[in-house]
Amino acid sequence: MNKRISMLFTIAAVAVVGATLFGSTYTNTQIGGSSYDFSKADVEVLDKIRQMGGLQLVMPQAFAETDCGVLENSGRTVHDFQLTGESHEMPLLNGATYSAMTFSGQVPGPTLRVTQGDVVKMTLTIPSDEMVGHGNDMHASQITAGAFESVNPGESTTYCYIAESAGIFKYHCSGVKLAAMDQHVLSGMYGIAIVDPANGYKKLMVEKTSGSGELDRKFYDADALEFQLQYNQLYLTDAGTYDMSKMMVHQQSATVVNGMQFGYVPNMAHNLLVNGDPAKKISAVLQARDGLDLEQVQGQLLFVENDQHVRIFIENQGNEPVFFHIVGEILDRVTQGNRVQSAATETWLLGGSQGMIVDLVFDEPGVYAAVNHDYAAIYSGAVTVFVAGDPFNLNPIVEELGMDAVPSYAYVLGNPSDAVPPMGLNSIAHPAVNIHGMYTDEVVSQLKADGAIPLWEVVPELAGPITDAMKALGRI
Repeated sequence: MNKRISMLFTIAAVAVVGATLFGSTYTNTQIGGSSYDFSKADVEVLDKIRQMGGLQLVMPQAFAETDCGVLENSGRTVHDFQLTGESHEMPLLNGATYSAMTFSGQVPGPTLRVTQGDVVKMTLTIPSDEMVGHGNDMHASQITAGAFESVNPGESTTYCYIAESAGIFKYHCSGVKLAAMDQHVLSGMYGIAIVDPANGYKKLMVEKTSGSGELDRKFYDADALEFQLQYNQLYLTDAGTYDMSKMMVHQQSATVVNGMQFGYVPNMAHNLLVNGDPAKKISAVLQARDGLDLEQVQGQLLFVENDQHVRIFIENQGNEPVFFHIVGEILDRVTQGNRVQSAATETWLLGGSQGMIVDLVFDEPGVYAAVNHDYAAIYSGAVTVFVAGDPFNLNPIVEELGMDAVPSYAYVLGNPSDAVPPMGLNSIAHPAVNIHGMYTDEVVSQLKADGAIPLWEVVPELAGPITDAMKALGRI
């Protein structure tokens, strides 16, 4: 660009700045100062503006505050989000293990939940015995990428930001100086932050028809029973280490939901309840995590009530697109970035590093499979089974055991912990939560201490009474 054209652009920029900024009132939150009277400007000031390139003048302090000391004393709610970066061996479907990288000993990492406008204080610590450094990029933030730089073993780092935008956001291992970021993320170092809207969620409207075909709009309260589902892929060598060559050609070894292949399918306890025999499988095809000896990585189902508002937070953490679909159901509302994108749709597409909130109501008792409607993804692990109401007529057994009839099986078995997000605005508490997920023993111990149910310990104690109840009812 020649000097004359450059001078013209500079003059134009100064003119725009002078007309829009200095001749009006500009707030402290935007430039950190009071309004400026253009008539009092002298040549020296104007020369400084010209030297800064005109429009660059509004950049310093124009956007969100990120200094932790300032934010912690700002009067906003502060969430202290502590993570560690740790490497562990995690179990695969075939009984082998793979070399996982984790946030705080679990895959995915812990879910952060805040309200729009809250402050997040994120601290990442890398144990001294860790072989490599790790970082953390939180997509819910709007701050310099330099804050996400990798942290060396034996060190920690902290950064702060205001969660300005509502929605569901990915976080993952990152850093400019971090070698093989793809390995870290695709080996397990990812999670989500849920930012609830400042004014809460909206009521859910579902259109119904009468027998005459007239439309009737039914409104459900904003409060909902909530789940979280995170999709990803594993790219592994036979030895269970990361295989970049497979990743480059999109040749996944497994498709995982919340870090696990076929994690939300029936187990032997469900066989007993439904078929009266732990060895008689409900599904010969899907039932891959059957034994109670698998403990926290046995299959579990997701239980909901009929005519209940259900909210699902969904994030695509991987390379492949997710075509989210629930067999036998309609997605009553799809929201992204706190804006409704669709109502009454069958499937919604999520690209990599993209999330959404699905709201729906299961009208009829039954079994519903949530899938990535890519057949390769289905066959390699992306199947999640919801059970609505009492489709197997188990309430007589429940009552025979001396309990009241239940609107969903969650009151008896609970819902899996890795699929249950932290409580937030408009959350309905789950009746019970069982321990399920890609967890280290330390995480399992903490979940037990927090009251989550270790079903692999409880179910054997209930097997006898359940069998007696089924015999009394003539079911076996």
